[in-house]
Amino acid sequence: MSFPLVQLGGQAFNHHRSDEAEAEYDRLRSLARQEQAQCSRYFDQAHQAFQSGDGAAAHQLSEEGRRHLRQKDQYNRLASEYIFRENNAEGRVASDTIDLHGQFVEEAEDILERRIRAAQAQGQDHLHVIVGKGNHSVNHVQRLKPRVEQLCRELGLEYTIEDNAGRIYVNLRGGPAHLPHEGHHHGQPSQPHQGGTHHAPPHHQEDAIVKKVVRKLLPKVVKQLHCCVVM
Repeated sequence: MSFPLVQLGGQAFNHHRSDEAEAEYDRLRSLARQEQAQCSRYFDQAHQAFQSGDGAAAHQLSEEGRRHLRQKDQYNRLASEYIFRENNAEGRVASDTIDLHGQFVEEAEDILERRIRAAQAQGQDHLHVIVGKGNHSVNHVQRLKPRVEQLCRELGLEYTIEDNAGRIYVNLRGGPAHLPHEGHHHGQPSQPHQGGTHHAPPHHQEDAIVKKVVRKLLPKVVKQLHCCVVM
């Protein structure tokens, strides 16, 4: 079963981007769209062939459509990995923060769930998730935020929206979503505070989590690009 990839929309980079970096990200997404168009064309032709009784042609056209579908997924994966590495490079976000700008909704959900589980395994007690405000999305609708909230509910984690509406604070230990160091973050909890104050683990632990997730989930883009063949 396939799901439509919905882009968060708007600016994909969280920092002053270079023209080269933006061009590479756009190139990969554009190639994915081209492959999707080819995929749809071959599947339509396969359906027509099947309707006319030409089973052999329908099978051949379907296989060609599947080939373009795999290539589309490859380009989108490369784009997702590329933008994640750009936005979450050391020094661009804090070690207790993950930036999901530029991701399709399904991509962001997968990356975030893996990051949450890795962080919990390392004893991290909270995570700031940057989802964007939806200012550049169609009708200014935040597509990513509802999915992140849904994921938190599925994992049994409480969360709250920070003063910056494009950020979500997640308590990774299952308790109420108290914002740490409220004088700095100025967020409001989603429900009355209960329990004690949570303290973040040492920064070196959080840095290790980020590096572990990147190494595991996002292999070097340059290496993968050599495997791609533009059809």
